[in-house]
Amino acid sequence: MVRQQLIQQIFEKRSFLCVGLDPELKRIPSFLLDFPDPLFEFNRRIIDATLEHCVAYKPNIAFYEALGPKGWETLQKTLDYIPDTHFCIADAKRGDIGNSSRMYAKTFFETLNFDAVTVAPYMGSDSVLPFFEYANKWVILLALTSNEGSRDFQFRRSSDIPLYLEVIRKAQDWGNPDNLMYVIGATQDKHIAEIRKEADSFFLLVPGVGKQGGSLKAVFENGANSEVGLLVNSSRSIIYAGQGPDFDKQSREVASMMHDEMGELINRSQYEH
Repeated sequence: MVRQQLIQQIFEKRSFLCVGLDPELKRIPSFLLDFPDPLFEFNRRIIDATLEHCVAYKPNIAFYEALGPKGWETLQKTLDYIPDTHFCIADAKRGDIGNSSRMYAKTFFETLNFDAVTVAPYMGSDSVLPFFEYANKWVILLALTSNEGSRDFQFRRSSDIPLYLEVIRKAQDWGNPDNLMYVIGATQDKHIAEIRKEADSFFLLVPGVGKQGGSLKAVFENGANSEVGLLVNSSRSIIYAGQGPDFDKQSREVASMMHDEMGELINRSQYEH
């Protein structure tokens, strides 16, 4: 999916919601265990319940590869089930020396045909550049994450700015707003305005709203640009909203509430401008 298509979806739906598909056998409703592929059945129902409320889905690859070949089959079936109208992100956090990154890029952009993949930039340009070789695909670079350990390295200063800002600046030599996004944790909302100034035209993928405590309103007010420029991800708050036979209905309700709030934020922003 190219940039303009994504922007069009956001404004048509009045939503910038991304649903994280991170299923665990021990957490899904127990009745689903009777199905031949419980995790796919769980994903299928979540997708059906949230499709009208979101513009993107983000399977976390760890939850699939942990199950071996069966997990990869579930991932492929899930990808096949998601319609082309929705942006699809492989939350894989890959990044290795050039030859390895080339194979990772082939995995997620050719074999599995995702629209985007999350990439760790710690090893530098040669670990990231192979992902940019694919037309109409996106690299989503880890910049400032929401986990507690983010302060171990991301806020360290090697010059006059923290490392995460160096990453954001340097990566703009590798990609552009048509193929590069940044991961910015929602719990870092006080830094998002600063990041938006550094990357004014780039999309930000923002996890951490919901269970992790991030504020959707704060993220939008600090991080939105004229094209919205945000994909806000919610995983556990939506997919584990219920545990009974109607779990998908409860997931729909949570997604709908987020959708409504996003619509209000977009409408208010357009009115003010």
